[in-house]
Amino acid sequence: MAQPNDGSGRAPVAIVRPTTSVTSGPAVTQKLVNASVAFGNLLKGTFGPNGLDKMMYKTSGETAVTNDGAKIVAELLVKHPAAKAFVQLAESQENACGDGVTGCLLLASELMREAGRLLEKGLHPLLVIEGYQAALETTLRVLDERVERISPTDIERLILVAKTAMTGTSADSGSEHLARCIVEAAQTVAGEKNGVLHVRTEDVRMTKRGVGTIADTSLLQGLVLERRFDLDRMPRNLSSGKIAVLSCPIAIEQSSRDSEIEISSPDQWVAFMEAEEAILEKKALQVLESGAKIVICAEEIDPRVLHRFVDAGLFVLGGFERAGAEDVAKASGAQLIDHLDDLTVPSLGSFESMSVEVFEGDDARRERLHLNFGSKAGLATVDVGGGDGVASEEIIRGLYDALCSVTSAMETGEVLLGGGSLHIAASLAVKDAAEQHGGRERLAMDAFARALESIPSVLISNSGNDQLDSLLELRSQHRQGNAGFGVAKNGLCEPIEQAWASAETLAHAFEAACETACGLLRVDQVISARGD
Repeated sequence: MAQPNDGSGRAPVAIVRPTTSVTSGPAVTQKLVNASVAFGNLLKGTFGPNGLDKMMYKTSGETAVTNDGAKIVAELLVKHPAAKAFVQLAESQENACGDGVTGCLLLASELMREAGRLLEKGLHPLLVIEGYQAALETTLRVLDERVERISPTDIERLILVAKTAMTGTSADSGSEHLARCIVEAAQTVAGEKNGVLHVRTEDVRMTKRGVGTIADTSLLQGLVLERRFDLDRMPRNLSSGKIAVLSCPIAIEQSSRDSEIEISSPDQWVAFMEAEEAILEKKALQVLESGAKIVICAEEIDPRVLHRFVDAGLFVLGGFERAGAEDVAKASGAQLIDHLDDLTVPSLGSFESMSVEVFEGDDARRERLHLNFGSKAGLATVDVGGGDGVASEEIIRGLYDALCSVTSAMETGEVLLGGGSLHIAASLAVKDAAEQHGGRERLAMDAFARALESIPSVLISNSGNDQLDSLLELRSQHRQGNAGFGVAKNGLCEPIEQAWASAETLAHAFEAACETACGLLRVDQVISARGD
């Protein structure tokens, strides 16, 4: 006769290895909550305009200094299953919005902390989930009520969105100039698709200039290509003209089989060489007669043809990467030519200017080609000034966050005041909505409201101000109808005018954080094959 279950969660018949540990009951919740809270505590110090950086040292000897939540999470070697759920949450927020990862993780961590307290008091997990979902609906309703509409051409408001996204990062020091570069880049690559504005962040490239300071960062409506040129006497500056992009070689085609040609007289050798020259001359004339000033070729260019082009005043790049050639074709409006017979005037693209920047370094000479295609380029490059180390990488991460926020604001046309003003307004609304519920789920709604308040609380705490006094003042201002109050950059409760965020980013953060917390709360048993 089988023995009854002793309540430990282990079945009367062994179905797993003896080293497998099974945890059930309140201990499960405690494990998940502890891991979630630890994850949140790890990121708290990096949040907001006064957040500090983390230095991560890898076993390979590489170091990374950042306060970007997505980067920190990506570098961590996470083992705990609850922490892995937070890693997936960070990836979801980053892939969907490109920004708001830290705030999303902090909210999910606080939701788990509050849920742990309720479960210890005997509240059923499903009631907690029900209350959280009701509170989420109220939060999203408040978000919709506070949304402000903007047009995709509202440059000044979009600059504020970019500056807010860069606040607290290394890019903050030059935020005004960098924000304007980001907005102009987004405007350059914006286009309509089926009557809807669409902005591809992949069409905005970021390169490291390697010299100067962050103030030397510039925007190019086109591409910056860094490579050594085949001939030093090629032109270094060209005004507007046509550009040809080829994916076929300009050289004598080689046989796929080995063969030998027997020559019995010097005349035959001369004739053979003249035939080659005639073929190459024909190929060169096809390009020269097209009127192109720049030739980009993804295949080989015979040295004799290369000299012929340069003698004619053309700028030529051969052996180019196909992906790079496709980018040039897209930006210039040229067709990617697979055969020289297809090279016609309509197949050419156009450029506004071309220049070559040369840096003489201790190790080697660097040559950088700047191709400007104008405001209709469809591709833009932010050339980030400064050194070529971890500092530049952190600046680029801040610029990428700003670009994603600006892109989202342009596509949706919806922005919200930052500084925790939405969170405190939603918290008060959730508390009021909880009063309408007579069941125990109202306790979970109150817990959700406290979790929302943790965001402005962290902003206040990281600034070094008194957390309780500022939070109470913030509640009071919102209760009096001053909905524009939030946590300013100095950590005090003040009217917010300069901090704006994409509504889509905040809405996704709320939904994803709540979904992750509810998913973890449904767990009632942890089975570990490792025995820990």
